[in-house]
Amino acid sequence: MTLPGSERLFIPGPAGRLEALVETPVGGGTAGAFGVVCHPHPLYGGTLENKVVYTLARAFSSCGAPVIRFNFRGVGTSEGRYDEGRGETLDTLAAIAYGQSRWPAAVLWLAGFSFGGAVAVRAAATALPRALVLVAPGITRVAMDGAPSPRCPWMVAQGDADEVIEPAAVLQWAARQQTPPVLRTFPGAGHFFHGRLHELREAVVQFLNQAA
Repeated sequence: MTLPGSERLFIPGPAGRLEALVETPVGGGTAGAFGVVCHPHPLYGGTLENKVVYTLARAFSSCGAPVIRFNFRGVGTSEGRYDEGRGETLDTLAAIAYGQSRWPAAVLWLAGFSFGGAVAVRAAATALPRALVLVAPGITRVAMDGAPSPRCPWMVAQGDADEVIEPAAVLQWAARQQTPPVLRTFPGAGHFFHGRLHELREAVVQFLNQAA
């Protein structure tokens, strides 16, 4: 696979500018979609450089989609302060709006890891992505009250040895949703998928090829 070209820039956000990295496949992308990937918890070292976030971006790129990774408010050089998932949801919508203005004919593929997975669910209610990918979503760390069930094809990837987000809580939450997700469990995988990132990437690519 030819690696995508990368561009660092700032996106206008509701609490100030957001630091972002835009990666575009050679040829500009062929999927008719663009991706936005949300990173883990801002107060515990989560950034756009996280390895799982990187893996999600690579999965989208390998399917021909340009991808936006961005830092939530207060992370890196993004302006603003942590807002317990509320403001971060608005940050995600700002990143999506940038993508829609840059690729107006493309549909949205939205993804998030951990805290970012819960934020992605909240943002999906407004953004209405064509596909949604959640990796170990932090549904116990972000208030999910009032967040509707995803209305698009969606996937949950969860390690059964997750030491941060209780796997049973994720599976029970997924089972309660109106439309069940494609569920991929990874035996022995911890929260950060150490040594399993290649498997994760392949699972996401397979999901996108089948569902999106």
